[in-house]
Amino acid sequence: YNRNLPIWMTYEPGSTFKIITLAAALQENKVNFTEQFFDSGSIEVAGARLHCWKRGGHGSETMLEVVENSCNPGFVVMGQRLGKEKLFDYITRFGFGKKTGIDLNGEGNSILFKLKNVGPVELATTAFGQGVSVTPIQQITAVSAAINGGKLFVPHVTKAWYNPYTGEQISKVEPEQTKQVITAETSKLVREALESVVAKGSGKKAFLDGYRVGGKTGTAQKVVNGRYSPTDHIVSFIGFAPANDPKVIIYAAVDNPQGLQFGGLIAAPLVKNIMNDTLRYLGVKASKDQLEREYVYGDVKTVEVPNLIGATIKDIYEDLNSDFRLAKSGTGTVIINQLPKPGTRVDQGSTIRIFLAKEG
Repeated sequence: YNRNLPIWMTYEPGSTFKIITLAAALQENKVNFTEQFFDSGSIEVAGARLHCWKRGGHGSETMLEVVENSCNPGFVVMGQRLGKEKLFDYITRFGFGKKTGIDLNGEGNSILFKLKNVGPVELATTAFGQGVSVTPIQQITAVSAAINGGKLFVPHVTKAWYNPYTGEQISKVEPEQTKQVITAETSKLVREALESVVAKGSGKKAFLDGYRVGGKTGTAQKVVNGRYSPTDHIVSFIGFAPANDPKVIIYAAVDNPQGLQFGGLIAAPLVKNIMNDTLRYLGVKASKDQLEREYVYGDVKTVEVPNLIGATIKDIYEDLNSDFRLAKSGTGTVIINQLPKPGTRVDQGSTIRIFLAKEG
C-alpha cells in the first residue's frame, strides 16, 4: 500500500466494535450482566435473518456470557434497546465519523451510515460491527476511552520535542481530553466484562499468566465486488492490561489469514506475546488476583518451569512430572543452566533444555 495502514486503512471492524455497543448499553442501563438471554443461532430483524457466528447458537446464557461468547443476536438486542439515535450518538461521541487528530500525516476517516438511512437491519448489523468502516487508530482510541474511565483523548506519538544539538526540551505534548463519553463506573464494568472474555470466553488465547488481561476478538467479512465474501476475512484482537488499571492497549489485525479465520485463534496469540514482552519491559508487576482461566477439551494448560539448576540428572528424573520434556546439552550429571528460566510459564508438555557439567 505504501501508506501508514494503522492510521489510513479503513475496514469493517467486526466484533471488536461490540465494545462500543456494550459501553453504550451499560451507560444507558439497557443491559444487566445477570439477565438471561436465549441464542438460537440467529435473530430475525425486519424480515432478514441475522446469524450468530456459532450457527447452532449458544443456547441459554447470561448477558455477560453474550459478551464472553461474542454472540451476535445478543448484541442486536442491545442495539435495539438503545435505538438508532442513541447508538449512533455514542458511536460519534467515541470519535467515529471524524479523524482522531493524531500527529501523523495521511490519516483516514471512518464511514458510517447516515442516520436517515438507518433502518432496523442497519441498526442491528452496526451493533455487532458490520456495515461500519473504521481505521485502526479510531478503533484503539475509542476502546481506550471505554476502558480508561470514559475519557476520549487525542492520540499522540510523541511525549516531547527536543533540540537535537543541545538535548534541551523545546515543548511537551500534554494529554488532550476531548470528551467524557461514559462514567468511570460504566468503564469499570466494561473492563470487567472484557477481562472475563479473555479468562472464560472467545479471547482465551490472549490469557497471560500473572497479568490481568482484557480484550475482544473480531472476525469481519471483507467486501469483494460489492458483496460480503464468504471466504475472505479480517481477523483481529484488541487487548489491554492490567485490566484493573490499564497501562497498555494493543490492537492486532490480520488480513485474510489462511486456514482458520477467527480473531480469537489468529490475532489473540499475537497480542498475548506482544503484551507479555511489553509489560515486562515496562516493569509492570504481576498480579495474583486475576480471573482463573477456564479450560475446555483441547485447550493446552500452562505450567510454571521449575528451578533445576544445581540438581543432578538423577534428582530431576525422580522428581520431574509429566508436564515437561527434557533436552540435554553438554556432558556430566549436574545442571548448571536451563532454558526457559525458572518461573517462566509455558504450555504443558513444553521442552526444557538443561546444560550439564561434571560434578565437582
